[in-house]
Amino acid sequence: MKSVRKLLSSVLFFNMFFILNAQNYILVERSDLRRYDNGKYIGLLSREVRSFIVPSKTSDGLLYNGYFYVNQNTKRNNVSVNDGINDAILSSFSIDDENGFRMLVDNGYPSFRGFPSFVENEIKPGDTWECSSERSVDPLENGINTRMPVLVKYTYVKDMIYNGTEVYVLNAFWATRYGGFSNIIDEEGDSSLLSAQGKNDAVIYVDKKSLKALLISDRVEETFSYADGKKVTFKGTVSIFTENPMTVNKEAILEKIPENETRFEFEKTDMGLKFILSDIRFAPDSSEILEGEGERLDKIAELLKNAPDSMFLIEGHTASTGNPKGEMQLSVERAHAIVRELAKRGISSSRFICKGWGGTKPVSDNETPEGKARNRRVEITILE
Repeated sequence: MKSVRKLLSSVLFFNMFFILNAQNYILVERSDLRRYDNGKYIGLLSREVRSFIVPSKTSDGLLYNGYFYVNQNTKRNNVSVNDGINDAILSSFSIDDENGFRMLVDNGYPSFRGFPSFVENEIKPGDTWECSSERSVDPLENGINTRMPVLVKYTYVKDMIYNGTEVYVLNAFWATRYGGFSNIIDEEGDSSLLSAQGKNDAVIYVDKKSLKALLISDRVEETFSYADGKKVTFKGTVSIFTENPMTVNKEAILEKIPENETRFEFEKTDMGLKFILSDIRFAPDSSEILEGEGERLDKIAELLKNAPDSMFLIEGHTASTGNPKGEMQLSVERAHAIVRELAKRGISSSRFICKGWGGTKPVSDNETPEGKARNRRVEITILE
């Protein structure tokens, strides 16, 4: 069987969706797909994957670090469930002239890699070209991502005005081929996935000035076959687009912090203004917040309300006690606890992205009570 990685050769194409975004941005992938299991209609899968992505320049190209999170509802009889708290899924990837698009930390996102792309040569309406790309899929939502190579045929269709912007209109078509007669398999993917087949037909709007893909609208029809005999089919649309983070008046927020403030620290970072709450008092080995923290959380909530349209990253940290797995889980639970407290103070829990780091990012040693107290902290960043 051919390895998926060996089929993805390095090609000299620009990736329009990422390479020209040298500033922080939000990537959104929205799916509305009808699901059928063995031909029986299951329901409408409405799924939105959002991410906050921070690029940085390297000597060879650009490095991207992303915090992805999923909002998903499978609707049946107009009933849906969503807990409202977003957990971050980390992603790291790079784009450079030598290696093209390369995943560094791969947890399944972004699901489209090296897409869309175009040749270096000048093109005109009617021109066509082909580029190799990759998709990551998890049809059963079992946490096992399978990578599939795709060969995309592009056509430069026409020029037009989209939302007041001059754009190139491209068409992109590719066939889904995996396993079975295609003889292609991802050895690190879902071993129970025997084959996949289908077709994708996308329309892409590209800003003429920035060459940024403003919108990708993909019509999907795909079937995934598994070792237990199950066949899962999806039909519908997937839309991908970028958004700019809301502008935050950091100076106005900082002016509201007294010079003698000791309840928290703050700093300006590439992601945005960060508040550091050291030595948050939790019950031992618990996410239960002890009495006495209310005033500190009141002040933080008051400051966050000055960024009414922003998302917030909540990062939980623990001291290192020799139990990495337990520390990681505890740091996530404590981040959730802070979100619930801030939600009580009038900020929607859906505006927070939570990430636990356990004891992997100490700011002090763990040999003294003072050092452990500094490491046992929660950081809140206004993303921009």
